[in-house]
Amino acid sequence: MARPLLLAVDDDPHALQALESQLAGRYSVDYQVEGVLGFSEALRRLHELSAARAEVAAVLAAQPLSDETAQLLDSVRELCPRAKRALVFPRRSWTNSRLASAVRASMTLGRVDYFLARPVGPRDEVFHAAMADVLLEWANEQRVVPDTVHIVGEAWSGRAYELRAVFENCAVSHSFWLADSDEGRDLLARVGPDAKLPLLFLPDGRVLSDPTNGEIAEAAGAPSHFEQHPFDLVIVGAGPAGLSAAVYGASEGLDVVVVDARGIGGQARSSSLVRNYLGFARGVTGRRLAEHAYEQAQVFGANFVFMHRATSLARSDGHLHLSLEDGRAVSGRAVILATGAAYRRLGVASLEELTGNGVFYGAAASEAPALLGREVFIAGGGNSAGQAALYLARYARRVTLVVRGQSVQAGMSDYLVQAVEAAPNVDVRTGTEVIGGGGHGRLQQLVLRKRETGDEESVAADALFVMIGARPQTEWLPATIARDDHGFVLTGEEAVRGLWQLERQPLALETSMPGVFAIGDVRHASVKRVASAVGEGSVALRLIHDLFAYEAHAGGQPQAATPASHTA
Repeated sequence: MARPLLLAVDDDPHALQALESQLAGRYSVDYQVEGVLGFSEALRRLHELSAARAEVAAVLAAQPLSDETAQLLDSVRELCPRAKRALVFPRRSWTNSRLASAVRASMTLGRVDYFLARPVGPRDEVFHAAMADVLLEWANEQRVVPDTVHIVGEAWSGRAYELRAVFENCAVSHSFWLADSDEGRDLLARVGPDAKLPLLFLPDGRVLSDPTNGEIAEAAGAPSHFEQHPFDLVIVGAGPAGLSAAVYGASEGLDVVVVDARGIGGQARSSSLVRNYLGFARGVTGRRLAEHAYEQAQVFGANFVFMHRATSLARSDGHLHLSLEDGRAVSGRAVILATGAAYRRLGVASLEELTGNGVFYGAAASEAPALLGREVFIAGGGNSAGQAALYLARYARRVTLVVRGQSVQAGMSDYLVQAVEAAPNVDVRTGTEVIGGGGHGRLQQLVLRKRETGDEESVAADALFVMIGARPQTEWLPATIARDDHGFVLTGEEAVRGLWQLERQPLALETSMPGVFAIGDVRHASVKRVASAVGEGSVALRLIHDLFAYEAHAGGQPQAATPASHTA
């Protein structure tokens, strides 16, 4: 079998030779390494590789960032769509503000995946650490990592599809094979023709035939008989907020269990690259961030129960009891709600594929500077859409609000309506919806439709921000937990609203049900950012330690007085 190719491109022959030598010295056992001099030769070589259906793992463009370089990277996406694209610069050159701005724009618009410092010396471990991230992400996407779960099913639908979704949501590397494919038949030969589909082939050698949700949860490491074991802390939701709480809780000696109906990562899992998370200069995918947090929590002893949906929450016998859809329950001294919010999607497959590469869900602050002089569209007509339009208008050549309703006044505050109308580079298209669009590896056009006439129009677009609302997953909570008009959970001082029965005031992130806390996107007025969700996870643990201390002082009763310094 041919080895995957690492293609280095530079217009300086001496620099190209040094880069090629560095790559060959470290990776030639598992990868082919090839150097190409100049843009024209690189473009010709990409066409050859595409025609030969060669497997290209990464293309490293070390020539100066220019229109030609951008065109080359666009060609990589079109001709070798599975290859990772990286820009290689002299070390510390990104301190040049003009260059840094151009790199950010290229990453925001999906023209490049990574940037690397040009290697210096025979063994540049800084370069190779970054290169290892590139290759690991490529390997994960190609399902060639050693711990891949293999699924065999009869069709691309039904239970087999559900299992694939579970492992995708759990950020577990997996592959799916139809039973009548060559690979599927090879796997079936290991267990015999009478096995009931779908089948799961686990990395440890076990094979599960048409597994139940409980069997899958146990295969993923759920504690046996967890319903008979009272925990210190039960966390509902395994997104960034829940994972953070699990890491801090388990590391501080609490017996922690995390319950999630799907898997790890929450909304962050769909982020192709989180570029503004502290400590990751080159960005980190939502998947990788979730994987690291999950592993970290497990190392500290946190337990995870996946594929179990919470159905109710109640207090009895001094514990909080979380009921699950299979009839079992898990109990704890405290509960953290970290179920997040489901952001409404457009439902356009060609645009969903470009999430993070010109298509974004939610706020626009971190992407705005990269959109200087670009054509930007916002789907939505509420206050958040109006605020985003005004902010993006500082950078974009033009911002267009696409509003399904016949006017923006219905969903937007008057002061914002006036500001939007006064902005010279903000247009508003009412009675219009986004029904299509796409591009080669990045957003290049949208299809808009007038709802009244059905007329369609294709427009050039560099970025689309979808801001059509988020729905918190709180329908299952008891009425004793106060929520706002949109279903987001009230905490702290706001949770008092007629439902709080104790003498003490609720703690800062505590809900109107004593001992139950809410963090992350599910909480009313939370900041919809990965970093803030992670921060709230750590703060909640500090408050829970305080709560346990107060209850111990009061003989285990939840109505212990709270010092003023700890109240909301």
